[in-house]
Amino acid sequence: MCTGKCSKVIAISLYVLAGVSIICNIIAFFPDWSSKYAKLDREENGARITDEVKYMGGVIGGGIMCLIPAIHIHLTSSNGCCANRCGMFLSIGFAAAGVVGALYSLATSALGLSNGPVCLFTETPTSVPGWGRPFLNNNGHYLGDSDLWTKCIEPEGVVEFNLGLLATLLVVASLELVLCGIQMVNGLFGCICGTCGGREKHDDP
Repeated sequence: MCTGKCSKVIAISLYVLAGVSIICNIIAFFPDWSSKYAKLDREENGARITDEVKYMGGVIGGGIMCLIPAIHIHLTSSNGCCANRCGMFLSIGFAAAGVVGALYSLATSALGLSNGPVCLFTETPTSVPGWGRPFLNNNGHYLGDSDLWTKCIEPEGVVEFNLGLLATLLVVASLELVLCGIQMVNGLFGCICGTCGGREKHDDP
């Protein structure tokens, strides 16, 4: 596969992954599919939304910071002056920005999974329920013990909710990281050899 076609495949893949990342991060603001927790959090009635969700790793890192490079990478897939060597060279820098964005999304989602969600919970059966992060010092061990998830009283099913979305963000960010890394190498070859679009056109019958 020539560098131009490779760039096109990478760009289209990044479009999809960036979209999934943004959607997952936005949905994470609505545990139990309710907007009341985001509203209470915004009104400073105490934390109701997981901190790592508010860091917007999926929107800023895995979303915008990967979407902008995807647009440029897609444009470099077409043949241009000097086989688009300048565009391929610039795509290395854009892909590097995508790597940074993917790493940010990866870090925030991994941290969110490790620390667990914000929820209403009780330390003991006789204690008064309070809002906080019951798995904060658990080092992620709660992920393998679903019996502990019942500690969260409200929002209903918040552990599963956060786990599904943050795990998806983690996988998406990992794929974006790999694709942007490949594009950095592809851009280097494209800078040296061009997009090979002109050769393909010449070879057509």
